[in-house]
Amino acid sequence: MKMRWIALLFLTLVFSGCHSKLKKDTPPVSSPPAEQNKNKNNYKSHWEITSPQQISWDMKKDYNLPHSDNIEMAGKRVAGIISYNIDTDKRLSLSRHIIFPQLRTHIKQTDPGWFVYRAYLKDTYDDSILPRMLVGDKILVPGPVESIQLDGTLTIVHEAQNGLQITRKLMPSMSQRLFIENWVVTNTRNEPIQIKSGKTFIQQQDYGLKGKYTRTISSDAPPRITIPANKHLTFSITISAQLDDEAGLARKTKASIRERGNFLNEIKSALILETPEPVLNTLFEFSKIRASESIFESKLGLMHSPGGGRYYCGFWANDQAEYVGPFFPYVGYETAIEASLNTYRLFAKEMSPSYENIRYSFEMEGDAPINPLDRGDAAMIAYGAAQFAMANGDAAIAEELWPLIEWCLEYCRRKTNTEGVVESQSDEMEGRIETGTANLSTSSLAYGALQLAVDLGQSLNKPSQQLEAYKKQAGVLKRAIESYFGATVEGLDTYKYYKEHQYLRHWICLPLVVGIHDRKEATIEALFSKLWSENGVHVEKNSDNEAISKIFWDRGTLYALRGTFLAGATEESLSKLMQFSSERLLGKRVPYVVEAYPEGDMAHLSAESGLYCRVFTEGMFGIVPTGLSSFKCSPKLPQDWDRMALRNIQAFGQNFDLEVKRENRDQLVVRVIDQNKEVVTENKITQEEEVNVTFI
Repeated sequence: MKMRWIALLFLTLVFSGCHSKLKKDTPPVSSPPAEQNKNKNNYKSHWEITSPQQISWDMKKDYNLPHSDNIEMAGKRVAGIISYNIDTDKRLSLSRHIIFPQLRTHIKQTDPGWFVYRAYLKDTYDDSILPRMLVGDKILVPGPVESIQLDGTLTIVHEAQNGLQITRKLMPSMSQRLFIENWVVTNTRNEPIQIKSGKTFIQQQDYGLKGKYTRTISSDAPPRITIPANKHLTFSITISAQLDDEAGLARKTKASIRERGNFLNEIKSALILETPEPVLNTLFEFSKIRASESIFESKLGLMHSPGGGRYYCGFWANDQAEYVGPFFPYVGYETAIEASLNTYRLFAKEMSPSYENIRYSFEMEGDAPINPLDRGDAAMIAYGAAQFAMANGDAAIAEELWPLIEWCLEYCRRKTNTEGVVESQSDEMEGRIETGTANLSTSSLAYGALQLAVDLGQSLNKPSQQLEAYKKQAGVLKRAIESYFGATVEGLDTYKYYKEHQYLRHWICLPLVVGIHDRKEATIEALFSKLWSENGVHVEKNSDNEAISKIFWDRGTLYALRGTFLAGATEESLSKLMQFSSERLLGKRVPYVVEAYPEGDMAHLSAESGLYCRVFTEGMFGIVPTGLSSFKCSPKLPQDWDRMALRNIQAFGQNFDLEVKRENRDQLVVRVIDQNKEVVTENKITQEEEVNVTFI
C-alpha cells in the first residue's frame, strides 16, 4: 500500500525520535509444515507448558534456535499479527502487521478480482517505531532473548544488558482501534541508572470509504528518568487509528491492558477441561481464547470473523454458523453469543420465498458482492442453528431461529436428486477440489440438521406432523447416503465423496459426526492410516495429483477426531489427538490450530479453535443437545485415565459440571453437578452407553 504522509511530527526531547519504516503491505509469512511427530515419550517439543494457560519457548535447547513464528490477536476494532524471529545469538527482530477492519480503503472499479474487497486499512511496522533511548552515551538496545511466553498476550523477556532488563508485552485493545506494546525496563544494579528518551509521535492520514483516517504511532516514555536500584520504568508504544474527528482512542493504554486481562480471565473461568494430559487442557484453554477474541464491531452489529490477515467484519455459513456458533453457549461469553445470533439473523433475512440458494457469506460488513455459489450452505446453517438454539437454552431465541431452520431444511429437500441425496454445486472448499453434483458433506449435514430439528421442534411444541415428516426425511436420507456414497475406496468399505470419486477425502468423517456408524471401522482406518500425516488428516491422498496430496485443513482433522471418538475408537483417537495437539501447542507453529497449508500458510483462523474444543465437548464427552434444557452424552474415557471433567459449562440455561470417573475397567460413573455443587444426576454406564440429562 502506498501511504500518503500528511503529517510527520517528531517531538525531540533529548535527541531525535525514531522513524517509522513502513513495509510492503502484506501479512507476515508463517512457519512451514512442522517436522513429523515422534511418539509421546520422545516427542521433540519446542515449547513448555509453564501454567495451565501459558507456554514458554525453551531457549536452552540447542535445536530451538533459530526460530520464527507469528501469532494473531484481536479486539473489536483491531487485529494484529505479530511475527517474531530469533537468530542463533538469541537476537530478536519483531514486526507488527496491524489491521483496522472497519476502516476500509477505496476500491477502484478497474481493480480485478474478488479480493480487492478485502481492503482493510493495514500496514506492517518494524522496530524502527520504537523510541531511541540513551544510557549515558550508549543507545539502549534490548539484550538477547531470555524467554518468550504466550498466554493470550505475547511476552518477550530480554536478558539484562548494562544493568537493564527489558520485558515487552504485546496485545490488542478489546474495544479501541489500538494495539499496544508495553515495556518494563528493570534496573538490575544496586545503583540508580539514568535514561534519556526520544518520544515517538508519528501521524499518517489516509482517505477511505468512510472518510479521513488518521493513524498515530506514539510512545509515552518520559524524556528523562532515573530508575532506582532494583526498580523499573513502564511505558507503552501504541499504534492506533481514528475516523474523522474521533477523539481519545489512542490514550487509553492502561485501561486497554486491564480490559484484555479481564477478557482473558473471563474466558479462563468458563468451560474448563480437566484431563490427566496437560497438553490437551492447555490447548483447550488457548482455543477458547482464539475462538472468542475474533469478534468485530460492524454496521450490521457484532460479527465473529475468521481473521488470518484476510477475513474481518464478515462471516460465513461454515466458519460461523456451523463451526463456532454452536460452541459459544457452552462458554457463556455474551459477546460471542450476540455475534452468533447476528450471524443467524442476517442469514434469515436472505431467505427467499422461491427458495433460491442462500448467500454463503457477508464479507466487508455485507458490502462485498454476493457470490451465488451453492456450497451446501443451507445444510450448514440448519445444522449449526439448531445446535446453537438448543445449547443456548432460550425459548424466545429458539422460536426466532426456527423459521430459518425450517427454510434451510425445505431448501435441502427441494435440492434432493432422484437418488435421494442433497445436491450442491460445491462444499466449504468452494471449488478448490472437485465435488461433483452431490457430495457427502452436504447430505451428512442435512441429515444431522433433520435429527436436531426434531428435538428442537419438540421443545418448542411444533406440530407433530411436521416433526414426523422430518424423521421420515432423515431415515430416507440416511439410506440414500449409504446407497449413493457407500463404496469400496482404496480397498476400504467406506465412502466415496461424490459419485465419480476414486480417492479417499477428509470429509468421509462426517457420517461419524452425525451418528451414522454403518461403515465406521473402515472409515476410521481410512482417516487414521491412509489420510493421516504429521499435520493430521490430509484433504486427499491423490496418486494422480501430487499437489492435492500435500494439502491439509485442520478443520478436517478436528471433525475427524470428533467423529472417531463418537464412533467409539477411543484409544486410537486419543493417540492421534495427543500427536496433533502436541504439534499445535508445543511445536514450531503455535499456539492455536490453523486453517490450512499451503493456502493461508497455516493462518490462525478463529473458528477452527472452536472446532478443537468441540472435539472434547461433543466427541470425547459426547454431548448432543436434545432440547432447550436437555442433552445426552456418551463419554469416552480412555483406558489409562481414571477421570475427566468439564467445569462451568454454561449451556442449556444452566451452569454445571460434567464429571466422568472410572468405577472399574468396564464401568463409568457420570455425574452432573449444578453451580451450587448439588448433584443433578448420577449414572453408572458402560463405555458404549449414554446418559440423558434433563434440567428441571
